[in-house]
Amino acid sequence: MGQKVGLIGCGVMGSALMSGIIHNNKVLPEDVIVWDISAKKLEETRDRLKVKAAANNAEVLNFARTIFLAVKPQDLYAVLEDIKNEIEDRHLLVSAAAGIGISEISRIVGSEKKVIRLMPNTPCLIGSGMIAISPGPGIEVKELDYIEELLKPLGKSVVLDEKFMDAVTGLSGSGPAYVFMFIEALADGGVKAGLPRDTALLLACQTVLGAAGMVLKTGEHPSVLKDRVTSPGGTTIAGIYALEKKSFKGTVIKAVEAAVKRSKELGREREDKGWKRKPEDI
Repeated sequence: MGQKVGLIGCGVMGSALMSGIIHNNKVLPEDVIVWDISAKKLEETRDRLKVKAAANNAEVLNFARTIFLAVKPQDLYAVLEDIKNEIEDRHLLVSAAAGIGISEISRIVGSEKKVIRLMPNTPCLIGSGMIAISPGPGIEVKELDYIEELLKPLGKSVVLDEKFMDAVTGLSGSGPAYVFMFIEALADGGVKAGLPRDTALLLACQTVLGAAGMVLKTGEHPSVLKDRVTSPGGTTIAGIYALEKKSFKGTVIKAVEAAVKRSKELGREREDKGWKRKPEDI
């Protein structure tokens, strides 16, 4: 589609988003404009990516058609109130603010405006992330395809109905933290067995990376791959037994459930606060 892109919010995720898009030649730097309430972040992003720096939010919308909103959830309401009168039919809003639904955004900017919601995770920072994409009403196939193409440098993406966003948050959104804990525990086990810390950590990281790669590449169920390396009376089944004695899989499932529940709670809390706010309070 070859259009200009804007970014409001030059934090970690917003900067990673634009960096990936630009460095993989999805958009030219001169076709990107950014803005952040922090002058320091704005200048750093401008200088590092060689993009245009806007003086305000309105300038971003005047320049670009596709607008990525990468501000903190608690700051999104203020941004939406600030830009709502600048949004035209040509604009496509892409929000990465966790816990704020398309209907809530549309309530502020207008139900006829085009909105897409994203749920990225932190591995997007190294191009190995997972992004859930939920298109709002009126989004055309070519627009959705365009956003998917823009996001490719950040990792993989999947298009889902927005009703699944809380589940996505609990799984892939919070999931890296669970995996970090597992890697740490694996490495600690290696250290307990006598391995040097750096060696144990390398072994743990590559083991997790390789195992995930096998699942993705072969397309086989994890249990099938597990059984192939689990010999009768061997070391692996002894380790699996120790994990299952402590309900390893059940505990992980409960962790995802807890995160999903909290995501729903936070969404309701933010929506209630958004409804109660008056424009002059924002």
